[in-house]
Amino acid sequence: MPKQVVFHLLAKETADDANQALLQWACELAAEQFRAHKRVFIYTDDQQTAHAVDELLWSFDSQSFVPHNLPGEDSHKGSPVEISWQPPINHRHILINLSSKVPTFATQFSQILDFVPAAEELTKLARLRYRQYQQTGFELQTRTATQAA
Repeated sequence: MPKQVVFHLLAKETADDANQALLQWACELAAEQFRAHKRVFIYTDDQQTAHAVDELLWSFDSQSFVPHNLPGEDSHKGSPVEISWQPPINHRHILINLSSKVPTFATQFSQILDFVPAAEELTKLARLRYRQYQQTGFELQTRTATQAA
């Protein structure tokens, strides 16, 4: 099975809502993948963003909890959903990339979920990631953020 990257095209948001919309969509995708029994790694640019995702997952869906952890919070195997600004320690099926760059460890994942925010400067970074994934040999797809992963 070829390695795959799915870019989710995010709706145009106000500047204040754009980051929150991105994190919300990432949490929705993580919950969906968890329910499909996939182990997920959410990669962020920094510790602050990782903690924001952690907080959002705690309050995300009152009907179903998504087990997750930050580095050092769980056993050696980690929770089904791991959030970090550092490379993964455990094997994961899915990478949800919230970083502005393609992680150096991206090739260890069979599927990557990435994002194209509406803001022009973030769209430019997404285009660069798209080309980099393409050069690495990933199969690429795009979807609107309203479609299932």
